[in-house]
Amino acid sequence: MFTDTYLPARDGVVTSIMSTRKQLQSMGHDVFLFAPAPKFDSDRQPDVHYFRAKAFSRYQGYTIPMFPTDKCHILTKLNVEVIHTHGLLFQALRSMFAGRSMKLPVVITWHTMVTDAAKYYNFTMFPDWMVDLLMWRYLVSLLNRAECIVAPTESIRQELLKYAPNARCIEVVPTGIDCDRFNPNNSGKEMRGRLGLMPDEKMVLTVGRVAWEKNLDLVLKGFADLRRSDPKTRLVVAGNGPAMEHYQKMAKDLGIWDSTTFTGFVSDDDLPGLYSACDAFTIASKFETQGLVLLEAMATAKPVVGIDFRAVGELIEDGKNGYKFTEDPKAWSEATLKALGAGQNVLRNARTTAEAYSIESGATKLLKIYAQSIESKKARS
Repeated sequence: MFTDTYLPARDGVVTSIMSTRKQLQSMGHDVFLFAPAPKFDSDRQPDVHYFRAKAFSRYQGYTIPMFPTDKCHILTKLNVEVIHTHGLLFQALRSMFAGRSMKLPVVITWHTMVTDAAKYYNFTMFPDWMVDLLMWRYLVSLLNRAECIVAPTESIRQELLKYAPNARCIEVVPTGIDCDRFNPNNSGKEMRGRLGLMPDEKMVLTVGRVAWEKNLDLVLKGFADLRRSDPKTRLVVAGNGPAMEHYQKMAKDLGIWDSTTFTGFVSDDDLPGLYSACDAFTIASKFETQGLVLLEAMATAKPVVGIDFRAVGELIEDGKNGYKFTEDPKAWSEATLKALGAGQNVLRNARTTAEAYSIESGATKLLKIYAQSIESKKARS
């Protein structure tokens, strides 16, 4: 597996790689990981092959493996049968070169709508529209060279088909979640105490990178509206990221600073308790290709509130297993109030939805794609 991001950085891509790799290994398969080197040697993992990388100044915690290297020759010694890349930039190119030289199939998982985020991190002299155009030209070329593309949801599959109609294969394989770890029986009492919540306060939670593309502006503006009708509600923003100061200032400007908690980084050990502590979970990001945090909240049987766009809109059935809202603070406020008053049937349906996304099922589908890719590559060689 090749990736442009790995520990100590934490995001949906890293979570997906870790859970998928662990499951494939438990099923008896060897999975080798090639990742950019972290900034500090102390963050290196013993079972990862690292590429020398440079820190990305516009996004703290991320590194770019931009330096020339011949490290891919290690693949020959490892007797690799298929290459699976989870990145779309430097590591994707390396995986393609390695696949070509070794005559191995390359599978790509489309984790991120990178073109949506490009405008926030554009370090070139080119205008955003030109960067978007050039990126799509590169990405389509990359996709057309893959033996198979894995899309986490049907909505993303359809979007990719519009851009790359000549792709050899696009299959839907959602990243699985651990429904034993995230379950309705977890206690959130300790976490509520740590967050300083009063017994009569309701907690609305959002989890993820605090970044501009996550659309937290909508959540904060919506929460300011919600507080007028429900002053005993607190918003908890869990996560860290480059836009932290921006959103903290916004909370102050909106007059909701005293009722909003920015937790910063949350450890894996604390996540189950954090979900259990909330009374409703929200996600406003239009950037998601699946939304693992949404499924984790649903697995915990929490009422969820999500934007009606792409993968989030696909997962939520309005009024049945959660509630949807449009790109409007008032719509967010109204949907969240519904979630805070949701009945047990909505919570049960949320849990049932999450149970359909098991890690085992996802790994089994991937193994089938690997086998098909190996055969199709041989047929074309």
